[in-house]
Amino acid sequence: MRFAKAPFYVREKDGPRMGKHEIRKREGTGNSRETGMCPCAERCGGCRYMGRDYGEQLREKERRLKKLLAPYGQVEAFFGMEDPYFYRNKVHAVFGEDKRHEPISGIYQEGTHVIVPTDRCLIEDQQADRIIVSVRGLLKSFKIRPYNEDTGYGLLRHVLVRTARATGQIMVVLVLASPVMPSRNHFVKALRELHPEITTVVANINGRGTSMVLGEREQVLYGRGYIEDKLCGRIFRISSRSFYQVNPVQTEVLYGKALEYAALTGTETVVDAYCGIGTIGILAGSRAGRVIGVELNRDAVRDARENARQNGVGNIRFFQGDAGRFLVDMARQGARADAVLLDPPRSGSSRAFLSSLVWLSPSRVVYISCNPETLARDLKYLTGQGYELKRAAGVDMFPFTDSIEAVCCLSGPARSS
Repeated sequence: MRFAKAPFYVREKDGPRMGKHEIRKREGTGNSRETGMCPCAERCGGCRYMGRDYGEQLREKERRLKKLLAPYGQVEAFFGMEDPYFYRNKVHAVFGEDKRHEPISGIYQEGTHVIVPTDRCLIEDQQADRIIVSVRGLLKSFKIRPYNEDTGYGLLRHVLVRTARATGQIMVVLVLASPVMPSRNHFVKALRELHPEITTVVANINGRGTSMVLGEREQVLYGRGYIEDKLCGRIFRISSRSFYQVNPVQTEVLYGKALEYAALTGTETVVDAYCGIGTIGILAGSRAGRVIGVELNRDAVRDARENARQNGVGNIRFFQGDAGRFLVDMARQGARADAVLLDPPRSGSSRAFLSSLVWLSPSRVVYISCNPETLARDLKYLTGQGYELKRAAGVDMFPFTDSIEAVCCLSGPARSS
């Protein structure tokens, strides 16, 4: 199994080690791309580190992670990107109207529902941004009005574009307030004439008064309704509502480190909790005796099962349901897991899940976290229950934002026979 090459910047316990692109080459270039200047940065609020040197960003994130995890163990490395721009393979734009009733698209200003119009973002896939601009440009000729959440009038609420870096496949999701879209086939044809690289178009129906972007109903307007991407040498199917890491370059670094920490020998029973479309569980399949994936999202479980079949991984099974309850049921039935891999949402793991994990008592826990604050909280509980943090590393999955991804390995207390 091949993983990504080492990123350009790695800080370890014994100090910084530069790769072929030294940080000082990026300092003071005066180039807007290099210095990270974005005209929407102040109004948007999403990229808190925009305009700061990338090496400085990494040092600040490393300091934060080390401080949070210091009570439990050391952070042995922090992995940055060689090129930290245009990395997001999932791009979301909200649609609305300006005072002249002209369609606008962009992102919500942080903490509000005020749309900040933008055509280009320094961290988003450039082709996805161009497609969103084209969608906006077609609206008036097709007499489609953006949705107004105050009045409830209008049709188009959001556009979501997912791109697959390895395969080049592109999915466009039109989030509509109603299933009735005038001239929808002609609209899709016009969009594909502008962007023949689009491989599938999906209409997602969200007629609820909610801040959630996607609704439960979907209609495939063109193509297969999903895209496929290649990650760590495996092919993965991705639907509109399935979770897939947004930075594929750093995901290979992250998953490579997680599997290194798991130290599988080919005989273990592994539980992949919050498994999503099965990415890391399928990668672990070639190194474990058997893998059990658990995920609440039905669409993700469907994709995971197809991904296992397509990659020829026969020693993995996926279950739809709550991961905590699943672990409790395993423990009650006397089943054992040698290792548990978990990648929870930003809120971290619930106390119910963590207590279930302790009850199951795996000898190794590999915890992938996109929020070091909730990670530290969960480590406090697990170390209080006899687990010990053995290894930890940070991965910069979201350059220019203040988000930090981390991966930790914990060893459990000795089992009673």
